[in-house]
Amino acid sequence: MLGRSLRCFTKSPVFKAKKKLTYTLKDAKKASGKTYDQIAAEIGLTNAYTASLFLGQAQLKPGTVDKLRAAVPALTDEQIERMQQAPMRGWDEKILQEPNVYRTYEAVTHYGEAIKEIINEQLGDGIMSAIDFYLDVGHTTGVKGEKRVVITFNGKFLPHIEQQAADNTAPGPRD
Repeated sequence: MLGRSLRCFTKSPVFKAKKKLTYTLKDAKKASGKTYDQIAAEIGLTNAYTASLFLGQAQLKPGTVDKLRAAVPALTDEQIERMQQAPMRGWDEKILQEPNVYRTYEAVTHYGEAIKEIINEQLGDGIMSAIDFYLDVGHTTGVKGEKRVVITFNGKFLPHIEQQAADNTAPGPRD
């Protein structure tokens, strides 16, 4: 069922328009000659959020518009306007065939249960938010001189609540 809904999404006019916009945004970035790290530093966002802006996965907020225009002068008014709209977040299932994405997915799924156990042990019964969330991608040098990738997930902890009937302020289906 999920696979079918993803295929439907990737064939939709909204997805196709998003993909076309992404190509033009990446062209504007390329024309600037800057990396995502450089643009992020100029506009005050994380490198991952900045890349998400150019991939149509994040919304450009009004307070960042002028900084982004200065950092990437080739962006048009239409592109900026489209970047300010709430994005249609989603992904093409074929992205899992890309080695970097697949290996990241593999690492999270392989260590997922351990991550859950440690979060629950340290913070209690709850989850990490992917909404109130920061992602940063960088690199370091290992003890043998090799390049190593560092990915930091920084999400707000959301505790599960005990659902006390007296605390429920919404009218119930029996009211």
